[in-house]
Formats: sequence, structure tokens, C-alpha cells
Amino acid sequence: MLRSFLFLLGLGLATSLTAQTDPVAIPLQRTELTADDMEVVSSGTETRAICVGNVMLTGTNLKITCDRLEVVVLREDDPDATLGELKGFKHLFATGNVRIVQGLREATCGRAEVLPLEDKVVLSEDPVVLDRASDFVQRGDKITLFRGEQRMHIINPVLSAPPIQDLGANAPKDEPADTTEPAPETN
Repeated sequence: MLRSFLFLLGLGLATSLTAQTDPVAIPLQRTELTADDMEVVSSGTETRAICVGNVMLTGTNLKITCDRLEVVVLREDDPDATLGELKGFKHLFATGNVRIVQGLREATCGRAEVLPLEDKVVLSEDPVVLDRASDFVQRGDKITLFRGEQRMHIINPVLSAPPIQDLGANAPKDEPADTTEPAPETN
């Protein structure tokens, strides 16, 4: 049952953390979770896992490291079962030195909230999102990523991007491309 829990966790995270979808399908990778300490508690409707110290979660196109990770999944079937059948991922809270890597995208912050029922990820406590493919870096007080919408909302944004050409009034104009053919050589 713990393997089912970790698989569901990884699958939910892999789909929840994407701010944009990649056109190429990524092969599924086994989900692994390590930490110094982990406690799993189940109630009739959910299972909660709290991991503390050197937490690392890896899965398909995903790696999360942090100091503390709390995961809640919804469950169904026998309410007295230790883990029970898991039916859905409710939320994840990562705190302390959070680093999330997905392909060429990386986010760091003090707190990350993955909220799949709301299709969003909220980064706070000094969040930074880096896209290595485009060399864009977004910072702010709070960054919210919306799954499947290729959209983010940043409170007090600071954007760092590759240089653009000088657009000032005194900027030199680019020389037009020479489209004339060279004169034939004479001997």
C-alpha cells in the first residue's frame, strides 16, 4: 500500500506542478521519497504523510527537495485500514529550502503549496522561477502557477530576461541586408 501511496503522490505532483505542458511525452519514472523521518496517519477520508529532514521526492520529470514535506491524499474503502485505497491527491506543502526541478524549469522558495483541486501551485517566501530554455527569471513576493493555462501571477514582480536591442531614439539602425548580386569578374 505504501508503494501505491508514493506512486499516486508522484503522479499527482508531476501533473500538478507543470505551468505549461511539454509537447513530447516523457516516459514514466518510478517515484521515490526519502527523508530522515516520516510519519503516516490515516483517517476515514484521507491519508497524511509528514516527512522531515533532507526530504527528496523524485518521479517522472520531477525532483523536489526541502526540509519538510506534508502530503495529503484522499482515500476511500475501509475507514479502519491503515492506508486504504487512495483515490486522489488533495494537496502538498513543502517548506524550508524548497527546490522543484522539472526539465529545464526550476523553482526555489521557502514554501510551496501544490493544490491540484484548484489547478495551481503557490510559491511564497522569496520565490524564484527560472526557465533555462528561455533564460527568464521571475521573482516576487508570491508566484502562482496555473496548471494547463501557461499562466502565472506574480505579486511585486521582478523579471530578468535576455538582452534586447537598443530601442532608444539615438540607437543605431541595423544595416539592411545587401540583396544585390556581386558583379561578374572580368579578366
